[in-house]
Amino acid sequence: MTAGQTDTAYRNPVLNADWSDPDVIRVGDDFYLTASSFGRAPGLPLLHSRDLVNWTLVGHALERLEPEAEFTTPRHDCGVWAPSLRHHDDRFWIFWGDPDQGIFQVNAPEIRGPWTRPLLVKAGKGLIDPCPLWDDETGEAYLVHAWAKSRSGVKNRLTGHRMHPHGTELLDEGKVIVDGDRIPGWFTLEGPKLYRHDGWFWILAPAGGVETGWQGAFRSREFFGPYEEKVVLEQKDTDVNGPHQGGWVRTPSGEDWFLHFQQRGPYGRVVHLQPMSWGAEGWPVLGDDGAPVAGHRRPDLPPQPPAAPATDDDFPGGRFGRQWTWTANPKEGWATQHSADGLRLTCVRSADAHDLRGLPHVLTQRLPGDPCTVEVELRLDSEEPGARAGLTVLGDAYRWIGLQRGADGTVHLVHRFAETVADRERDADHPRPAPGGRALLRVDIGAGARCRFSHDTGDGFRPSGQVFAATPWRWVGALLGLVAVAPTGQGHAGTATFTRFRISTPAYG
Repeated sequence: MTAGQTDTAYRNPVLNADWSDPDVIRVGDDFYLTASSFGRAPGLPLLHSRDLVNWTLVGHALERLEPEAEFTTPRHDCGVWAPSLRHHDDRFWIFWGDPDQGIFQVNAPEIRGPWTRPLLVKAGKGLIDPCPLWDDETGEAYLVHAWAKSRSGVKNRLTGHRMHPHGTELLDEGKVIVDGDRIPGWFTLEGPKLYRHDGWFWILAPAGGVETGWQGAFRSREFFGPYEEKVVLEQKDTDVNGPHQGGWVRTPSGEDWFLHFQQRGPYGRVVHLQPMSWGAEGWPVLGDDGAPVAGHRRPDLPPQPPAAPATDDDFPGGRFGRQWTWTANPKEGWATQHSADGLRLTCVRSADAHDLRGLPHVLTQRLPGDPCTVEVELRLDSEEPGARAGLTVLGDAYRWIGLQRGADGTVHLVHRFAETVADRERDADHPRPAPGGRALLRVDIGAGARCRFSHDTGDGFRPSGQVFAATPWRWVGALLGLVAVAPTGQGHAGTATFTRFRISTPAYG
């Protein structure tokens, strides 16, 4: 049983890592969730659950970001923002906004695919957080979206469109259906999710900013309004800051639940599950009378074995698990399949070898939200002078520990870092010999994502450098990463092999 969960109750967060901007649906007895993936590939993660508490990662809906030329280098806070997941006409649909391109859509007959190539439904700057609705009562289809002021100069409003039932195009120029500037005290209204319930059109949408805001509900008898509004979830006296942006789902027995995120600095946006009911005046009531719950009775669903998205990896045959994503669209040859276990990464030649933040070939996964220890074994096979590989905690500032081949052919254990404002990395500790070109690398991650690096080159673990506070990007939490890189030059620069990647957490009583 995972920390804090029992057979009859659960504790929040139910997904304690950066599953940003979640949306959720039920199809039969199965629940599915997707989340923002920003500039990483593959994108649009797909999670599955039978009880809304235990989730596993079953795939991705987006193999590569498009237009491909825009994502050959890292764009950590761009790309896939706030997707909406729906099931209609025996197909799964995901709509999302790329703030620099417009509103995209993909669909598939099954959650595991095959998913269509992205279709640009509406081009434009600053079009974000789209959500479709197929109205079974009338046969009409609609779409609502928000605005990113950084691209459009506009925010704090929701625009509605009529949509072709095939989901391929919008049928009008759109109309502002909720203007947050006209609601006293409301700002940064975004992230709408659109529903039909009890004769009303409902929009569940947050406002007030991801770290300090609240969750709102809007209702109207007509899609284009006018809408009434109500705050339905806010921090109150809890420690859940800015309960923000998520989706409503109903179980087969008729229970209602709401999944939303909480911004937790370097951990990114972790996912909470709130009970949901309908009050006397027909408004949704979330959590404990509008306050987030730290824990609650489990949903009335069949018991399920404990589960969580995978983290550990033995890299069988050189293949990596679904939990890993590149920091940009990948190129063939970055990872090589072979007959044994272990991830064989090419030491990719790069003019940006001095700064991991600019490398597209860093293989990453989410930073766990609980204290943990991360370990991986590394062998530097490359004979190229200057070739290096290692384990990183990557964000707007970063550190990494690993191995580097010297000009004289020897291999040293190195530990490097870069501050947020720095344009290249520096040593975080003195290089040390690494006999045989091997090392066991470790990061102990404590409260507040404070990271202590250490290494074992054959004579036991030794600490290295100072404690490092993991640093998020603007919208993305810090990432764990594996990387192999070499200076510019001619020819293949060789490889590095990572084995037995493990994340362990303290035992709970």
